[in-house]
Amino acid sequence: MLRIIRLRKIWFIFSGLLVAISLLAFLVWGLKLGTDFTGGSILEYEYQNSRPDMEKIRQEITVAGFENFTLQPFGEKAFLLKSAEMSEINHQKLLQVFGGQGEEKRFESIGPTIGQELRKTTFSAILIVTVFILLYVSWAFRKVTSYGKVNAWTYGLATLVALFHDIIILTGAFVFFGHFWNVEIDTSFVAALLTTLGYSVNDTIVVFDRIRENLLKNSAGESFAKIAEKSVNETLARSFSTSFTAILTLVAIFLFGGSSIRYFVLALIVGIATGTYSSIFLASPILVWWEKRR
Repeated sequence: MLRIIRLRKIWFIFSGLLVAISLLAFLVWGLKLGTDFTGGSILEYEYQNSRPDMEKIRQEITVAGFENFTLQPFGEKAFLLKSAEMSEINHQKLLQVFGGQGEEKRFESIGPTIGQELRKTTFSAILIVTVFILLYVSWAFRKVTSYGKVNAWTYGLATLVALFHDIIILTGAFVFFGHFWNVEIDTSFVAALLTTLGYSVNDTIVVFDRIRENLLKNSAGESFAKIAEKSVNETLARSFSTSFTAILTLVAIFLFGGSSIRYFVLALIVGIATGTYSSIFLASPILVWWEKRR
């Protein structure tokens, strides 16, 4: 049996360091927000034959008088151009740069007001989800108080701590990606964030449910710490095998899938890994720490 609960101080220190590094990186560098949040224009252009070198495309656009834009390869023949909000005159001028070598697949502009509204909506969605998770977990474990010092609300709060741990680390990872590799976050990152919350809660509840089952069977009068240790070890193989198969599939999609979903998949890989870690090495040890504190 692995000594996961007994070594909880190590996991607390490790998680605290990861959270501190993520928060520090966020305060120093901040997230590299995409057009969805800041507003701007997106052009998708696909060449009829092979796509020229991206640096050559960049030079042609710069020579035409355009500044402050980013290019991203898209598929085998296309690319995405993101810039500040572009007028129709500049839009047509930009198309002339490519001299009819292909066709425009998409052009859309997002105003700054829409970007600000999207940021507010994202924050509201995460807040609402976390509140409902707290209420649901507390309700689901409402009868567990009869079997120990840990009440139902503690189960809910331990779940929330694990969730915020996952959100902060996932966000911190994309702060690093944005700073060193110019990765921007968009609405797909928000979808990955919410997916991570759901995955982490599911894994945490499985462990908590096993703790509840073992509390009911506790005829030998074992301590809460021993019951939690046994419960975590009983669910360990299931948690790791489920997460490993999911991450394995996502890695394959990340390596061989389309570039349009690459960073969404990357966010899921980081989110599932941190969610699995927190449900095993953080949520249950928090319950034991609280029980001993009481």
